[in-house]
Amino acid sequence: MQKICTDIIIDAPAGKVWGILTDFESFDNWNPFIRVKKGKLETGAQLEVLLQLPGHKPITMKPTVVKVEPVREFRWSGSMWVKGLFDGEHAFRIEELDENRSRLIQCERFKGVIAPLILHIIGEDVQKGFESMNLSLKKESEKA
Repeated sequence: MQKICTDIIIDAPAGKVWGILTDFESFDNWNPFIRVKKGKLETGAQLEVLLQLPGHKPITMKPTVVKVEPVREFRWSGSMWVKGLFDGEHAFRIEELDENRSRLIQCERFKGVIAPLILHIIGEDVQKGFESMNLSLKKESEKA
């Protein structure tokens, strides 16, 4: 299993960060990496997600929400092509540092027969996508 993780400190309360991060309909306004086109943030719901990796064509995925813990964490998991080939579980966690500061941790665990090969090709771009989204969430959350 391989993992890509990033984090960022955000000068905003955890509740505000959570509100922006879970307002899928507003992603087009601030999120350069992920667009949630369909679905709700509820355990068991299927989402339709458009990923825009830097330097690549957009990829559409249909992950399933596997965990929702309000103002703390949500996760989804999915597969590309056939389960067991290239699977991932994506997690967003928010840690409250104090009443006006939070940390966003964004991670994905990859597994599957071709995961090492795919990550060798696009792993750096995935990390750049995470970092781009994190920075954009920070800017959006820190607006007055």
